[in-house]
Amino acid sequence: MNLRYPALMLLLYHRLCSANLLANIQVSFQEAPQFFGRELGPIDHLEANLLSTVDPTIAADFTKETYRFLTYLDLAAHANAGQDSAIGDLARTALEVTGYDELGTILRTRYDIPFTICGEWSAARTDVCLVHVSSMILLVLQDKTNENLRSSEAQVIAQAIAAFQCNDQKRRNRQLPPLDLMNIPCIAMVGTRPFFYKVPVTQELSAAVISGQYPEQPTIVTRCAPPPRRRSFEGMEFPNYRRVALQYYSAFRGFAKDCWIEFIAGI
Repeated sequence: MNLRYPALMLLLYHRLCSANLLANIQVSFQEAPQFFGRELGPIDHLEANLLSTVDPTIAADFTKETYRFLTYLDLAAHANAGQDSAIGDLARTALEVTGYDELGTILRTRYDIPFTICGEWSAARTDVCLVHVSSMILLVLQDKTNENLRSSEAQVIAQAIAAFQCNDQKRRNRQLPPLDLMNIPCIAMVGTRPFFYKVPVTQELSAAVISGQYPEQPTIVTRCAPPPRRRSFEGMEFPNYRRVALQYYSAFRGFAKDCWIEFIAGI
């Protein structure tokens, strides 16, 4: 079966006594220096139009990448509820312009990650994910039009657990030792606002999801995000916010690589 929210969350609630499971997964906010382990760096290497232009139709000197980003941003900023594909297009393009898709990796959309929950095989569908040439899942991204952040967080945590199971199996298939912990980097895009996560998935948590048992140890997920504008639903369509958001994307790229280099070692 192919489960997405709310079906996945309902299964967690009704078959895992999920009220207890979710209570044992806590999300803690961190400021950027603490989350990234460093101050945000400059992004002067990005094209100036990418940072300052509002209307993608007013300039003729855009690069193709900048034009695509600004056009998808305009579409996402005006998306109606349920038009998640517009947010997905923007989410993927934001990763492209900030250099996530390096040699040896590829961005995939609508990518199903197989995993086991309550003894049954399932698949968690990501809106965008970064995949290593070995098929290891490096980063997952969930997008939604303007809705409750809690919903997107629940989805992205479930996808991180699925990524752990998938990566763990691929390591075992290559006769590599299993890892007790993988920090899975994740992004939730709500409207045009990105939220960045480090989801520490352990063998214990994965086993609890597989068997339907309550994990004894709590899981602390950390979240970081650009400071909100005065109206919280506004995002990267405003250049000042966009510049800061792209700084976060750039910082998260290095942070994410530090996470995934540990679980692709030896692949």
